[in-house]
Amino acid sequence: MGAARGAAPGCESSFLSALEQLLEESRFDEFVEGRCQRFYAEKRGRPSLAPGMYFRLLLIGYFEGIDSERGMAWRASDSLALRRFLRVGLEESPPDHSTISRTRRLIDVETHREVFTWVLGVLAEKGLLQGQTLGIDATTLEANAALRTIVRRDTGEGCQEFLKRLAQASGIATPTREQLARLDRKRAHKGSNEEWEHPHDPDARIAKMKDGRTHLAHKVEHAVDFSSGAVVAVTVQPADAGDTATGRETVCEAGEQIATVAGGEKGEAVNPQGPKEVVLDKGYHSNEMLVDLADWQVRSYCSEPERGQRRWEGKKEEQAAVYANRRRIRGERGKRLLRQRGEKLERSFAHLYETGGMRRVHLRRHPNILKRLLVHVAAFNLGLVMRQLLGRGTPRGLQGCRLDLLLALLRLLSAVWARNLASEQHGDRFAPSFGFPESSNYTVLALAKKAVSTTGC
Repeated sequence: MGAARGAAPGCESSFLSALEQLLEESRFDEFVEGRCQRFYAEKRGRPSLAPGMYFRLLLIGYFEGIDSERGMAWRASDSLALRRFLRVGLEESPPDHSTISRTRRLIDVETHREVFTWVLGVLAEKGLLQGQTLGIDATTLEANAALRTIVRRDTGEGCQEFLKRLAQASGIATPTREQLARLDRKRAHKGSNEEWEHPHDPDARIAKMKDGRTHLAHKVEHAVDFSSGAVVAVTVQPADAGDTATGRETVCEAGEQIATVAGGEKGEAVNPQGPKEVVLDKGYHSNEMLVDLADWQVRSYCSEPERGQRRWEGKKEEQAAVYANRRRIRGERGKRLLRQRGEKLERSFAHLYETGGMRRVHLRRHPNILKRLLVHVAAFNLGLVMRQLLGRGTPRGLQGCRLDLLLALLRLLSAVWARNLASEQHGDRFAPSFGFPESSNYTVLALAKKAVSTTGC
């Protein structure tokens, strides 16, 4: 660490130094070492990766927008600021990607979830978590698997072997590639998850992505606190599972996380009873979902799809839940919450999976993906604390601060020059300005300091 201190501090170094100070004040290393002690042998063996360094590498994955463990290892060896953050000197070698992968397999999902809960405690201590009103939404992540390698669940045949067998059964002895493609286009249920699976990632499902492409994918669901935009729960689901089937698990996970944080020393401002309101889109609207939320004493604000006239014979409980939800979303508060849903939820998706680099996962099976996602989302929540401290939530957000300040100074000088030039040309018709621009220009420096991008970076 000492060998890397000679570098001049830049935007990235300043951000990581402030983040390191936050982690030290909150005793992050002491916490993770206590939780991971059972995974390390007492006897001397293969050199291990310290828990603090392992979780810091995963945090770097979000702040630097790195999608793979190989990328994390390469970036750590290339950046002096990251070496200082990881406490690795210039003469030392940063951990290899195989060491990061082995440590991930060694530490279980529950420990990663405890780190996620610890970060929520930091948010509660800073006043950034209330847990009263939550928003639930889901998105798809591209799996580390190709459609051309899927196999039949019943026979284990690959796609090409299956098509050749169908062509031979239809009378084509030696089918060409064009004939196989034509046969595949005419075949019904060719993308059925009940018939096909990937041999190396059975958790991946055939699904349509946000951009319209069909790919093997996973579904990830967020529960976001509307008071600050913090993600209080994240779950990984099959991509072909409907929102009404997965929403209840995410609400329960969010309730457990909020209750755990509220029961700690830092959770005085957090609601100990869990969420009181849940905002959902129309994909989650179903009788069972609304009845369960009503049984849990959680008010739902769920957009209702157009279903025409409905019959309620023998469904008084479902009718009461649907009508209560309809009454709430037509009120002023319901309309305001539904307008905020896109802002709060889509912002977390943009940070985590677009600029955060996780739209395509490089891991297979849901437990491995969930481990990475829990720390990835924890880094996003830490970014909210850093935005409160520095005005920016990522190192990239600080890169334009000096340019903004320079542009603000240039605008200020040009305004002063224009006023002085006008005074010289028109004599006493203008009152003396004493070198100050109009009042509208006084806010330029403040805007340059407080300006953030449309996604809040």
